[in-house]
Amino acid sequence: MKVSADGKKKWALLTEKPAATSGIPTAAELNAGLDFSCVVLESDITWTPSASDTVNEKVSCQRGNSVTYGASNFDLGLTFVQEFLEAGGRDVTAGNAAYEAARVKNSEIWIYLRESEKWSTEPWADTDIIELGGRVSSDNPARVNNEGDIKRRIPFGAKEML
Repeated sequence: MKVSADGKKKWALLTEKPAATSGIPTAAELNAGLDFSCVVLESDITWTPSASDTVNEKVSCQRGNSVTYGASNFDLGLTFVQEFLEAGGRDVTAGNAAYEAARVKNSEIWIYLRESEKWSTEPWADTDIIELGGRVSSDNPARVNNEGDIKRRIPFGAKEML
């Protein structure tokens, strides 16, 4: 069955490396992390593999090119909608805590995405598939088009991705 993508992306940010030597976090670790699904601007998500490096590996008897894929590359960036307290000041709880964890350049964090038939409000389960995630470092937050809500876009550099 086909499933609408609307409301189906769940994000988790960990400030510490997952315990398993494989680097794959457990559902308990993901659920204990920061859920920032409700502060990521859906229209400005860039969280995807991009073209891998290529190497020509042609042997003498071959005709034409023979390409082999090398290192993987990723295009990673998220726009965070900012939340403020009614009494004034930035709200550093809930989803905004993820922005705070990433806003200083070169912050090393672990971010994971689930995209499935489940709603983003449903907790992680050990059977969930992580679409893309891993250890990343953040660049400086950029002020983006501030029509509507106040928001900041953070590019991320991939370090170790699943």
